[in-house]
Amino acid sequence: MTALVLGPLLRHVGDRTATVWVEADRAGEVRVFNEERGLDASARTFTVHGHHYALVEIGGLEPGSDTPYSVAIDGETVWPDEVTRFPQSRIRTLDPAGKLRISFGSCRRSPDKANEHGIDALAAYAHRLAEADPAEHWPNALLMVGDQVYADELSDEMRAFIRSRRDPAEPPVGELADFEDYTYLYKLAWHEDPAVRWLLSTVPTLTIFDDHDIRDDWNTSYTWRRQMWAQPWWRARITGGIGSYWIYQHLGNLSPEERANDPVYEAVRAASADGGDAGKIVDEFAERADKDPASARWSYAHDLNGTRLIVVDSRCSRLLTGDRRGMLDDGEFQWLDEQCQGGVDHLLIASSLPYLLPRAIHHAEAWNEAMAEGAWGPRAARLGEKLRQGADLEHWAAFEKSFREVAQDVVAVGDGRRGTAPATISFLSGDIHYSYRAQVTAPHTQSVISQIVCSPLRNPLVGKFRLANRFASLRATGAPFRLLAKLAKVPRPPLSWKRTEGPWFDNAICTVELKDRDCRVRWETPESETSLAELGRVDIR
Repeated sequence: MTALVLGPLLRHVGDRTATVWVEADRAGEVRVFNEERGLDASARTFTVHGHHYALVEIGGLEPGSDTPYSVAIDGETVWPDEVTRFPQSRIRTLDPAGKLRISFGSCRRSPDKANEHGIDALAAYAHRLAEADPAEHWPNALLMVGDQVYADELSDEMRAFIRSRRDPAEPPVGELADFEDYTYLYKLAWHEDPAVRWLLSTVPTLTIFDDHDIRDDWNTSYTWRRQMWAQPWWRARITGGIGSYWIYQHLGNLSPEERANDPVYEAVRAASADGGDAGKIVDEFAERADKDPASARWSYAHDLNGTRLIVVDSRCSRLLTGDRRGMLDDGEFQWLDEQCQGGVDHLLIASSLPYLLPRAIHHAEAWNEAMAEGAWGPRAARLGEKLRQGADLEHWAAFEKSFREVAQDVVAVGDGRRGTAPATISFLSGDIHYSYRAQVTAPHTQSVISQIVCSPLRNPLVGKFRLANRFASLRATGAPFRLLAKLAKVPRPPLSWKRTEGPWFDNAICTVELKDRDCRVRWETPESETSLAELGRVDIR
């Protein structure tokens, strides 16, 4: 009997097109259909390391339409699940005259029997939506800004899978080793909870990776990269991590036109067309993408109802050489510079790492970068590198030149020098395991510039880590760390900002609602497995 291994996942949706992603248990023809509504689209699976995937591209939809759908493989209906208590999955296209709602969050540990990471905000959100009117309450997209899976912090279920196929005492101990491990990790994350599985089948999802999707501190520095490539197990791990990300996450971020222009996707489909396996093609691409970041682009941008959403890869595209260091390589920054334009009502820049951190943390990371780069001599530089890796000091603030370049771009947009200034410019981020909003106070621009953070979906800080970050969020703690940065000859940041909402340390999901020139933001936390309570809200003007 043909079966779905994972999915369906509703991925990129426009006003007339949609993409449905599936993993099947065998090669075959995947069909997405609703015979009463005239919906009928198919795609052949492609095969990578013995796993079978398909992206079914659907065209000819009407703007603002709402179409329930089913999935069949080789003529056998495999979705919806006969025992589900959730509504039928549906495709809702963008209504150009309607509101735009984007819900987002990051840092979600997979469900586990111990439930040690608290109530899953994503699952509670699914239950909320299942009872709500789609036209009034459902988001147009769910944006997951990093750490969708944890490849280095494993559940008991993942450890059991690893024991079934290799000696868990062999390195990497307590971590994923290869592509096959990743396939099971994604299944645990997106298949095991019926609420989350339904949510991902009916709300369009967009993603970008962060470090735990690959490994903690991924691409922290040039030294870190050399240390990792010296490990004999690293090649299988990095190719498995990037290759699986390309399949499970990246391809669905693209529009059908963008996917059609992807030469790797074309080569993979061609290799699979004659019953072949494209594993070697994906492995070679993944290794090349790691060793030569300029060879692949993971960032993307979409224009949605008068809003431009730019999703920036701040992990794989880093510039890390013996003499240069940047959050983005030259080509990636040029791309971002080109995307940062006015002429829209709102500009959203999603980065897994917060651009505007609490001031104490910002100055500490800027100081550490200068120290690790030799501002206080070779001995202090070695200590600085140890601190950088040990304390995760590798956000935008730790790439001071990159921080300044992005500041120049957003100020130019906010000043109206790149077309009519948007009403708001917002950075959407996660990573740090608490939520807040900060607003730029200087220089003054026509646009309101904000940092909006929502983290975690399911992985809260505990004990001393929560206390340390609460302390760092206090305004008074910034001055001593600014002094340290000044002593290391770090120039004053080109922006000033202050926290206006938060911090909240609960599992949470955030929704940004945009209509014309208005922007409303709401953070919510699960109060039970089926309901959410409001943490805070703000109207940005």
